[in-house]
Amino acid sequence: MPEPTSVTESNPLREALPRARVPEPCAIVLFGSTGDLAHRKLMPALFNLARGGNLPSECAIVGFARREWTDDDLRADYEKTLSKNGGSDFREIWPQFASRLVFAPGTFDDLESYRKLKDKLEELDRTHGTRGNRIYYLAVSPEFFSTIIAHLGAAGLIYPWQQETPWSRVVIEKPFGHDLASALALNREVSRVLGERQVYRIDHYLGKETVQNILAFRFGNSIFEPIWNRRHVAAVQVTVAEEVGMAGGRGSYYDTAGAIRDMVQNHMMQLLSLVAMEPPVDLSADAVRNEKVKVLQTLPDWKPDDVYRNVVRAQYTAGSIEGVEVPGYLQEKGVAPDSKTAPYVAMRLVLNTWRWAGVPFFLRTGKRLPKRATEIAIQFHRPPTELFELEGDGHSGANQLVMRIQPNEGASLSFEAKIPGSRRRLQEVRMDFRYGTAFAVPPPEAYERLLLDVMLGDPTLFTRTDEVESAWRFITAILDAWQQPGAPPPVNYVAGSWGPEAADELLKADGAKWRRL
Repeated sequence: MPEPTSVTESNPLREALPRARVPEPCAIVLFGSTGDLAHRKLMPALFNLARGGNLPSECAIVGFARREWTDDDLRADYEKTLSKNGGSDFREIWPQFASRLVFAPGTFDDLESYRKLKDKLEELDRTHGTRGNRIYYLAVSPEFFSTIIAHLGAAGLIYPWQQETPWSRVVIEKPFGHDLASALALNREVSRVLGERQVYRIDHYLGKETVQNILAFRFGNSIFEPIWNRRHVAAVQVTVAEEVGMAGGRGSYYDTAGAIRDMVQNHMMQLLSLVAMEPPVDLSADAVRNEKVKVLQTLPDWKPDDVYRNVVRAQYTAGSIEGVEVPGYLQEKGVAPDSKTAPYVAMRLVLNTWRWAGVPFFLRTGKRLPKRATEIAIQFHRPPTELFELEGDGHSGANQLVMRIQPNEGASLSFEAKIPGSRRRLQEVRMDFRYGTAFAVPPPEAYERLLLDVMLGDPTLFTRTDEVESAWRFITAILDAWQQPGAPPPVNYVAGSWGPEAADELLKADGAKWRRL
């Protein structure tokens, strides 16, 4: 059976990395290996890494879950999942990949299960050559994070953080806490067992090629950074729009989180920090993350009245998406009929930095909006005087730089050009870059990059303790304000619309409007 690297010539996206970037042998333990995340994202990402030759040849993938399965049961389960979108070369790659799959039955709160896991991993060191290196991926409900980490420590499955080799690393999925107090508590519990360099808090948005390209766009080109400041930028808009509602039974979970916890605290704070950060001294993990933290530390210190003025929360009512009738939020399965949880949040904030003083940042995210789209729009100042004929609303258009995170990944720059003819009229035109067109392949999946970085020991795209705490400090002030007796309740918007009128009002004082996506 050929090695997985044998198929890379037919798939340019999966080209093998230079040898210096191929990870060391290791065992990857998936806690919650029978769950949804493992099936939808993690195992397909590992399979694609194997397809491209980016998994070490000496590697084992261990599924840890409550089911009384054998290795063959796990392999049959994942063969069924992966074969659906495995590509024409699936049958060629699968036998080699399947030989790496091992199952370890156990329960999260049973120390004896971890002792048996340790024995299994030591056996894999002998049979698969994994050399004692360990990755533990916590694809489980947040309530189990502390329990699993404590038991890993008690069973001797975590090495001292100062130890270079063999090494142990733990990947923790979001949400990392549900407010500042819980995040601080979880950080304390994690730090009892792990050093910071062993912890990989994963936010899949940071694995998206288009998000990483924000740094390349800003600091790999000389023409943008000189105008990336308050003198030239009038406003910044960050939009994360979703068409979906509470599909797949998410209502019961979502009603405890809402958009503020599900999107703003993690994904949107990460996008904000990448757009607003200062240039790092280099692209090392600490240099990049130091600058991101500085941005989060300059978020405004809001009192309740500031929250009421600058943040809008809303719930969708019944409407239609692409002609299909959908229920309102309060009618969704799993949502309490008197819920105050908001599936839509919009806010206006100003960062207390020299570069961005006075520049409004407008953030919005919501469910049941007209389309799925994530973008960052940098809106530049208008010309100081109007020399050309005024059209439309009486203003020539302001230049905009738009970075599209998803879908149609890419970037565009709009500017004014004279319309042919004797009149001095302007029309907006665009220069457009698309990943699929420029590079002839779609960007790789986020989890592929992030899992590879964990194996390589590169934490650049993972959130650090102080990042998590700084973001939660800002978000918790908003959550606390909403709990006050005089807090205004969520307003409504019709499903299929772009949100409530109150969100439009946030921008009016700055003479701005939400971009039409």
